[in-house]
Amino acid sequence: MKRLIVGLGNPGEEYAGTRHNAGFMLVDRLAERLGTAVDQYRSEALTGEASHRGASVVLAKPTTYVNRSGDAVRRLLRGEGRKPRDALVAVDDLNLDIGQIRLRPGGGSGGHNGLGSIAQALGTEDYPRLRIGIGSGYARGEQVEYVLAPFSARQQPAVENALERACEAALAFVEDGIEEAMNRFN
Repeated sequence: MKRLIVGLGNPGEEYAGTRHNAGFMLVDRLAERLGTAVDQYRSEALTGEASHRGASVVLAKPTTYVNRSGDAVRRLLRGEGRKPRDALVAVDDLNLDIGQIRLRPGGGSGGHNGLGSIAQALGTEDYPRLRIGIGSGYARGEQVEYVLAPFSARQQPAVENALERACEAALAFVEDGIEEAMNRFN
């Protein structure tokens, strides 16, 4: 079985470490754990390949910016000959507190433009996703500034814990699929 793990984020140094790049942070952490690099450009994404307990894994970070991630995900799935259910999309989530993660087998975008772009490009909302909580500590009208800002030093321990749990959840998805991963990590 080959699985695809896609982390959403914005490319470029100016976005590194920002809340909106939680998906990129997860993919980078997985790459380190699996002993690979995410540095091969294909299908509008930086990719890397690895294996985990006999399963092939493609790690990907779309270079299209979060709001236009759909085309990259569609092209990656086609290129790998995989179905949407074989991909886990990791994304930041304003509706979860910092430090929380949540796996889902599908569903709506929850207002996240990246998830909406993917659903539109795939023609379905039925693809697994791993939401990484970034909290909602922003003043009215300042959502964009909030998601494009880095986590505070006070938030870092919770972020580190969430990313570690998200790594374990993503690897459980690779090994056993979304339902088993949900049972273990939700």
